[in-house]
Amino acid sequence: MSDSRMRDLRTSVVLMEDAATGISLSVHDGVATVRYDQPHSPVNTLNTRVGPVFEQIFSRIEQDTSIVGALLVSGKPDSWIAGADIDELRRVTSPMEGEALSRGGQQLLNRLAAMPKPFIAAIHGAALGGGLEIALACRYRIATNHSKTVLALPEVQLGLLPGAGGTQRLPRTVGLRAALDMILTGKNIRAKKAWQMGLVHELVHPSILLDVAAQRVQALARGDATPMRARARGVSDVLLEDNAIGRKIVFRQARATVLKKTRGQYPAPLAAIGAIQAGYRHGQEAGLLEEARGFGDLAVSEVSRALVSIFFATTALKKDNGLPDGVTADPVRVRKIGVLGAGFMGAGIATVAVQAGTIVRIKDASLDRVAAGLRAVHDVLRVRVTRRQLTRRQMDDTRSLVGGTIDYSGFANVDLVIEAVFEDLAVKHAVLREVQAVAPRAIFASNTSTIPIRDIATAAVHPDQVVGMHFFSPVHKMPLLEVIVTPETSAQTTATVVAYGKQIGKTVIVVRDGPGFYVNRILAPYINECGKLLDEGASIEAVDDALVAFGFPVGPITLLDEVGLDIAGKSGPIMAAAFGDRMSPSATLQRVIESGRLGRKAKRGFYRYDAQGKRQGVDEGVYTLMPATGSRTSVAAEEIQRRTVLPMLNEAVRCLEDGIIRSPRDGDIGAVFGIGLPPFRGGPFRFLDALGAATVVTQLDALNARYPGRFEAAALLRAKAASGTRFYP
Repeated sequence: MSDSRMRDLRTSVVLMEDAATGISLSVHDGVATVRYDQPHSPVNTLNTRVGPVFEQIFSRIEQDTSIVGALLVSGKPDSWIAGADIDELRRVTSPMEGEALSRGGQQLLNRLAAMPKPFIAAIHGAALGGGLEIALACRYRIATNHSKTVLALPEVQLGLLPGAGGTQRLPRTVGLRAALDMILTGKNIRAKKAWQMGLVHELVHPSILLDVAAQRVQALARGDATPMRARARGVSDVLLEDNAIGRKIVFRQARATVLKKTRGQYPAPLAAIGAIQAGYRHGQEAGLLEEARGFGDLAVSEVSRALVSIFFATTALKKDNGLPDGVTADPVRVRKIGVLGAGFMGAGIATVAVQAGTIVRIKDASLDRVAAGLRAVHDVLRVRVTRRQLTRRQMDDTRSLVGGTIDYSGFANVDLVIEAVFEDLAVKHAVLREVQAVAPRAIFASNTSTIPIRDIATAAVHPDQVVGMHFFSPVHKMPLLEVIVTPETSAQTTATVVAYGKQIGKTVIVVRDGPGFYVNRILAPYINECGKLLDEGASIEAVDDALVAFGFPVGPITLLDEVGLDIAGKSGPIMAAAFGDRMSPSATLQRVIESGRLGRKAKRGFYRYDAQGKRQGVDEGVYTLMPATGSRTSVAAEEIQRRTVLPMLNEAVRCLEDGIIRSPRDGDIGAVFGIGLPPFRGGPFRFLDALGAATVVTQLDALNARYPGRFEAAALLRAKAASGTRFYP
């Protein structure tokens, strides 16, 4: 903000100030400034309390003849308005209540849009959901050309649709297809892109935002011309958006795309399409009515409830230091890390670290392997440049943070070492001893997915500095990080690793050490039961299709090929040794692994792959390795889903019983973000609550009678069934 503008603000006359909401109205030189600075909150959100205050301010501005117009600004440093108060939405109990909430927001913004005096949205930081809807109702929008400034309507990610006029105003602002893309994906639009598509009228430097906005208010009040970015329109716009027949094609394609991606399991995108279409067919008011009805129905849907629960869980985890109640420790700031192993996982870890500004030293046994790891880091950065997520200068600056070595040069001053070496205990013991010799103060974290951390820590001089950091593949895309602690792991080590996990953009759950930790432990019975179905004659496609229909992003057999059958081969015996029959691998999985099929990376697994690694279909030769070598047996999708998903849910409850996870919240986040349990299910514990513990126990008992030992209900689950209680209040 410029010095001149700072002086202007100090000399402004404050006409109104509401302490409860943090909304104020001041005037300088005929230009009103409406400032929103929600108390006791890092961001501004919209709730039912702010509506009446805005109504009062609108009336005051209209009635005050000395005011020519107004600008709407945020009092938060790098955030504008972050959308609706989700906690308030969670308290909606009926469709009618949700519809009324939406209609109230629509009426408020209709009032803003109809203001006779110009209203300008001066946007710096995130304008999301209801925040963007407010901006759309303003006559003019100025945004800062800054990385913190993003605009989006992300409601669909919570199982909702924009409920304050967004389905009507956005298409009329940026065009039908661009609006559908924003609303149906919920994606963020950066400031420059927003300007290019006509979502904002002008881009300025943050230092002059308020000065320019005040000038534009006066210009609009006088009727003078103001800078405008007209959205580019081509022949396709005329053919597809400017006539009813073309729009019908666009809507039909949008519905087809949504159904293909969601299989109809997420109702919000379809409801949003319906509201937009109603507005085009019957006018804006009809579209608003459809929007409000859709919002009301969605607000109390199970899908939205599940997605909102995930939102609150991830928000809570951002504030969680990973320590038990009553235990405190200050994390050490991690500035430099060492990564042992330049393979797929090691390079992935290095990639997310350098993008967070960490200095990284990669070590491997040969220069060729180190070079390959560095290339992998650079390849990810180049893709981000191509997608305009980074500038070339930013890419070069980021690349400069990572270097490689075949010895431990540069490791003496690292704060954290993450090993991603071969899954062999002797190898891990060797590198642990070497690290603690050259970097005795550094935390040693293992990325193992199979070996208990306590076994690795037996070689440590400082076992209190040993911890697990279980990343998921591919590291730069998968959001979850499991931090595994042993009884000897210090509170400071835990706090430091959790804080660093958040620093590199991960959602972090802390789990207790044990075979498979949490995510792989609940994955094992799911994968094994899929293998048993193959043993019995089910087809590969039937198993994969049934679980994709359930909501998983990929089927379990596809997942095995993607992860690598050799990795599954290592974890299977460990889990079976620890947990007995319920984790015993199927004959099919064992035989396929023994045959040398490694999956996609070897272009040979359950599926066939071309020279580029693109899947070509089931490899029929695999069936000759299965116990049931004849024709495939038809198994109903519901049977496949029941036999594979229920043991996963049951194992999640056992993990809670055993203290592997700290809470149902952590268990839900781990399953959704770690293995892709469908978000609309809410996670194992939310899903169990939705199904009812008694129902699940009855189904498990029926399966256990058919397959003794594999489906015995967890004691805690039986207790919930007997008492009629839930995992969540």
